[in-house]
Formats: sequence, C-alpha cells, structure tokens
Amino acid sequence: MLDDLGGWWAAGQPVGLATVVETWRSAPRPPGATMLVGPGGTAVGSVSGGCVEGAVYELASEVVAGARPVRRRYGVSDGDAFAVGLTCGGTIDVFVERVDRDAFPQLGEVIRDIRAGVPVAVVTCVAAGELDPAGRLGRRLVVWHDRTAGSLGTDRLDGAATDDARGMLATGRTGTLRYGYDGQRRGEDLTLFVSSFAPAPRMIIFGAIDFAAAVARIGAFLGYRVTVCDARPVFATARRFPEAHEVVVDWPHRYLRAQADAGLIDERTVTCVLTHDPKFDGPLLDVALRLPLAYVGAMGSRRTHEQRLTRLREAGLTEAELSRLASPVGLDLGGRTPEETAVSIAAEIIASRWGGTGQPLTRRAGRIHHEMV
Repeated sequence: MLDDLGGWWAAGQPVGLATVVETWRSAPRPPGATMLVGPGGTAVGSVSGGCVEGAVYELASEVVAGARPVRRRYGVSDGDAFAVGLTCGGTIDVFVERVDRDAFPQLGEVIRDIRAGVPVAVVTCVAAGELDPAGRLGRRLVVWHDRTAGSLGTDRLDGAATDDARGMLATGRTGTLRYGYDGQRRGEDLTLFVSSFAPAPRMIIFGAIDFAAAVARIGAFLGYRVTVCDARPVFATARRFPEAHEVVVDWPHRYLRAQADAGLIDERTVTCVLTHDPKFDGPLLDVALRLPLAYVGAMGSRRTHEQRLTRLREAGLTEAELSRLASPVGLDLGGRTPEETAVSIAAEIIASRWGGTGQPLTRRAGRIHHEMV
C-alpha cells in the first residue's frame, strides 16, 4: 500500500485516504488501518475487513473530487461481521481525506523514512468543534525525534502535540489525542490522530544457549527484531541462531549500555537474560534494570534469583528497580523443553505488554481483550 500511495503522490495524482481513527467493541480493524482510493477508482487496503468498504469507497471518491475531509462513524453489525469471517461486530470511526502533493508536501520524506526504519509520526486533526476559528480539520503535523514539519494551526498546539506524539512514537503507539483549540490538554475541542511509524521493537537475548535459539524463533514470530549477544565467539554464531536478525559477540553489559547510549533501544525493547553465569548476568542486570525497558527477564532457579537480588542490592539498585525483574523468567506452564520454555517467556512478555493475568480465560469474566497499558 505504501508503494501505491507514494507512486500516486509522486505522479501528482490525488488519492482518497480513509483511516480508522477510533474503535469500540471487537471492531474488525485496529486504529491506523487504511484504505486508498486512487486514480481510476482503484481501491487498495481495508478499514473493516469488507463490512463497510463500499460506503467508505463512495465517501473517499467524493473527497477526492473536492469534498471536505470528513469523519464518519460506522456500526458493523454482528451479521455483517460474521459474513466476512469475524465472530462479532463493533463500531469504527473513519477519517477520510484527500492526499496530494499540495495537501501533504512532506509525504515523500515520510515514506522514505518509513522504508529506512527512521521513526516518524504523522499527526492529523480528525475532528474539530463547530466553533473552530482556524479551520483545523485535516491539518497535519509531521513529528520526528529532533524536528517537525507542517502545523496544526498554532505554536502552542503544535508544541503540545509534538511532545505527546513523541511519547507515543517511543512506544510505537497509534491513537487519538484531544486538546482545546490552542493546545490546552484538558480541552475536548480538537481530536488529533497520531499515526506512529516506528521500526519493529527489539528483543535482545543474552546467552547463546539452546534455550536462546527457541526464544529467538518465537521472538521473530511475534514481530520483534531479535539480537542474540554473548561474549563467547564459539557459541555466538549465526549458524546456531538462524532466526535471529543479528548475532553479536560482546560482553552483554557493554553491548546493552552501548545500544542505549546510541539511542537504539526504546520503551518497547524486551531483554531475556539466559546466561546462567554471575559474571555475565550481574553487570548486565545492573545496566538493564536502570533503563526504561518494556521487560527484563532472567532465567535461573529461585536460589539463583535470591543470590542475584542480593548482589544487585549491593550494587545500589533500588527496590523499585528490582521489582521490574521477571525472575525466574516466564509463566508457569509446566514446560520442560527449550521450545516450551520459550512459549512461557513469550507468554509473560505478552501479558506484561497488555496487562494480562496469565489465567485461563475460562476462569475469568468480562472483556477478553485488555486495553493497552
């Protein structure tokens, strides 16, 4: 879809861009899902898995022909959802706008950065009150970690949106923000939609052992960019870890510190310490638990865990920092093999990410899907 959008934009051809900006219940597609209506009525992508595509297509065609940007709410009935392979319906808000070289002059640069893995967020005003004095609907601000382009209407609004969008970009989160007309954070006059485009989150596995190969395999399956690091070159080889994106020979604590100093890890990064050796995992955990990582897990027995805690306290870590350590690593699944252990580690990472309990769903009531935490 990115190639289609970039090609039409470069050729100076207008495109209707429909984006899911908010959802309720078990909506078919998440916020950020898009559909394009290009030259000759070509349709690419989906906002609902087929339930309301026809209506969105007509609306996008009107916007391409000159109509104002519009936000429209669609209810997906349970019957329509079932017809396209879903178990239940939901409600989606779709924002439809015209994209061309005049309306979005930064798009070429945004597409280049997305392809290069450079984090970038696109902030669009998708709803404005009737009294909006500046006609902000459809205005756009592009946010990088060190600069911005475009404007939402006022310096104060741009500043507030930039700060908040950078926070969302750091965690790879796409969603809405609400402000007053001049950027007041308690206001409800304007709704901004932040599309975050960030590289895949990282999983860094320390310890080139057989369990690490299984964790690397499931990490790649879950969409992480996987690195295996070990100070021993005889074990840290690409041949032993074919599913890893990279295998690094370095002292674990030194590698993690260098990656952090270079800005190559973020709040989505997960680490798995499988070294089983105090001379490796002690200095490594001393670094890892002081960083804003999403997950720090360490393999070992309960006795090993208690010994680690003693050494880390002596190194000056606080109880709050130590509380972030998942050790012994993984959920209690009763597994034995490296593959089963990898599943338990992955399950704990997922539960940590979404606020899950790890309990069987049959023993719980209420919503199945948790809100992002």
